[in-house]
Amino acid sequence: MPIPKLTPAANETYDTNEKPPPFGHPLKAYFAIADDYVNLNHGSYGTIPLPLIFKVNQWTYEIESNPDLFHRFTYRPLLAKSREALANLIGAEADEVVFAPNATHALNTILRNFEWRDGDVLVGASTTYPAVANTLTYLSDRSESPRPEVATVTLDFPLTHAQIVDIFRAKLREVKQEHPNSQFTDVPPFTPGFSEDGKGKGNKIVAVVDSIVSNPGVLLPWQEMVRVAHEEGVWTVIDAAHSVGQEPNINLTEAKPDFWLSNAHKWLYAKRGCAVLYTPRRNQHIIKSSIPTSQQYISPKSPQWETKGTNYVGQHEWTGTQDWTSFITVPEAIAFRQWLGGEKPIYDYCHQLAIDGAKRLAEILGTRVLDESGELTTTMSNVQLPLPTKDEKPINVDIYWEVDAYLKDKLLFQRKAYAAHFYHNGAWWVRCSTQVYNELSDFERLGKALNEACKEVKDTILSKY
Repeated sequence: MPIPKLTPAANETYDTNEKPPPFGHPLKAYFAIADDYVNLNHGSYGTIPLPLIFKVNQWTYEIESNPDLFHRFTYRPLLAKSREALANLIGAEADEVVFAPNATHALNTILRNFEWRDGDVLVGASTTYPAVANTLTYLSDRSESPRPEVATVTLDFPLTHAQIVDIFRAKLREVKQEHPNSQFTDVPPFTPGFSEDGKGKGNKIVAVVDSIVSNPGVLLPWQEMVRVAHEEGVWTVIDAAHSVGQEPNINLTEAKPDFWLSNAHKWLYAKRGCAVLYTPRRNQHIIKSSIPTSQQYISPKSPQWETKGTNYVGQHEWTGTQDWTSFITVPEAIAFRQWLGGEKPIYDYCHQLAIDGAKRLAEILGTRVLDESGELTTTMSNVQLPLPTKDEKPINVDIYWEVDAYLKDKLLFQRKAYAAHFYHNGAWWVRCSTQVYNELSDFERLGKALNEACKEVKDTILSKY
């Protein structure tokens, strides 16, 4: 059977010689979002443009026409092009970048490859993404020794970047003081006291740092936190799940994190699931195995170890049969963004809309924005909901989940306008993700829906307690 020639429908293709529509609702025509739905939650799952959907479908037919040819020969050069495209975007070398299904998977690849010793410490934060926080807990819960302990940096927003750095530095020093019997001599390169002779010996501290926190959606001064960690002899794993396609001017070669990972399917318009894992060459010896272990794994006992090391890229080129379309179409996602004007115009529009939209939403709700200075805001903004604070009505876990479920139901099924909501530092908040297809009127419609839903919450759920 010949491969069918697909004909693109309206807006499933575009002419690079023609200008795109202006940012705002005219661009919604290039996405599959329902006409009656206001999506101010792009940051949670992303959504891909129609031309990318068309390209994915083309590749699906191509793959299924000869699965052996694709999986044995075709996909590897395509994967290399995707790695190069992403590496150029984040200021890295292509062979320092591999793909994973999602950010949590990438983070587990890093943390499960560290050789832990009793006395090691994993540092997370009170705002660490739950699946990541649970990974830290799991590593400390393992029945077999050795296992690391977990320490937590408490971040109650709003905070300034300077305050965040001070809190982080103080916690690292506190950890050292609380573990006087640990010899923290296993330190990363660029750290005072690092030596090849001492590499991998003694105890270590590994800090998992968000670049952009999920809830609240706030930008951390992660580059400065990396610098502080290196001064303190601490390894850094940067959970940048929200960064690619949202955070401007990423340059990993300059920032020098020890590890870094991000979802490409959230903000970069890549197909789900698609995440990037960056491991600089200096640290690739730590990633001994992909997860799951690849057929390209090289044992340290093998003669190949001397020439190939851990085979970092080769291992991650094949961890089992999967749908490769999310990885190999990354260049098409980037090309669509370039047609829209490139990273800077996209960021500038979404950033300003996040600030303006938050102010307008706060006016409608009669509340306040979390980040009044704008220092914490990229293209997500946080606004307090008109619900009681902890001083007015304390809540427990059961109340939280009941309110959470109620808001999701009312906003998604009835009002058809949604942004992520959460409880932080004694108050309820909504996190709005802005995208090129959004306008200020979307915040106004969401505000009306939230006012109605929050009033119902107070009249029903909260009135019972």
